[in-house]
Amino acid sequence: MTSIGWIGLGAMGGPMAQCVAAAGHAVTAYDVSLDRARSLAGGGLTAVDSIGATAKGADVLVLMVATPDQVEAVLFGADGAAAQLETGAVVIVMATVGPGPVEGWARRLGELGVGLVDAPVSGGVARAAKGDLLVMVSGSVEDLAVSRPIIDAMASTAPVVGPDPGDGQKVKVVNQLLCGVHIAAAGEALALADSMGLDVEATWEALKSGAAGSFMFSDRGGRMVTGAFDDVRSALDIFVKDMGIVTATAKSVAQPTPLAATAEQLYLTGRRKGLGRKDDSVVYDILRGRPSRPSAG
Repeated sequence: MTSIGWIGLGAMGGPMAQCVAAAGHAVTAYDVSLDRARSLAGGGLTAVDSIGATAKGADVLVLMVATPDQVEAVLFGADGAAAQLETGAVVIVMATVGPGPVEGWARRLGELGVGLVDAPVSGGVARAAKGDLLVMVSGSVEDLAVSRPIIDAMASTAPVVGPDPGDGQKVKVVNQLLCGVHIAAAGEALALADSMGLDVEATWEALKSGAAGSFMFSDRGGRMVTGAFDDVRSALDIFVKDMGIVTATAKSVAQPTPLAATAEQLYLTGRRKGLGRKDDSVVYDILRGRPSRPSAG
């Protein structure tokens, strides 16, 4: 049986780890919130109180943390996982962190005889709980063979998008460009409907199944119509981070991304207004110029 270490049990990571455990894998898991880790224990998932304890003896170490700095600290910081992993182990990086950092970690881990599979996810919390995510996978044939049963426990779709760590992140950059722009476009369209005096819900219902429709218009548009900005399924701060990665990556290859850059400014405006922890559909209120109650904390 493959021994799996897991670091990061947040809104996405928790249900993902539980799906892996439910598929029959033994998962040793750590989170900065020890109470959260302990609350998820059971059914094949064991909570531990340190990164080192999670990594020690693991054949596969899954990282589902939020930022490049967090991955760096987990792997190479104090009590870093890299020092505990044995030759032949594989690290799966599932966060959206950009191609550059992943390429660097792959080189450094390779010097220790440890592989890296790049596997950023898309799909949201509800799909994570069902094991119904899209995972964009890249890495060596050998490392992918070890990782495939674990990834398949979390994903309904997990295409191999390239042979090298970093390729998965590149595809995720394209994914997030589309998602971020689509959310902004949905907010702008419904804000225009409201400003023209239309029934916003009726307009949304009329358009969501037509040529102008999209997943984001249907999903986020529904939240915009109801004003469900405190029912956070995907925080605005996530798109502040991800659109920053999109625009920085585009600049690194001299590719103009004017729509992404404009959407990024909208998300940054929301953060500046104190709305970063609201649902990202709050862009509708930002575009209407309405005062919104800042997120608590």
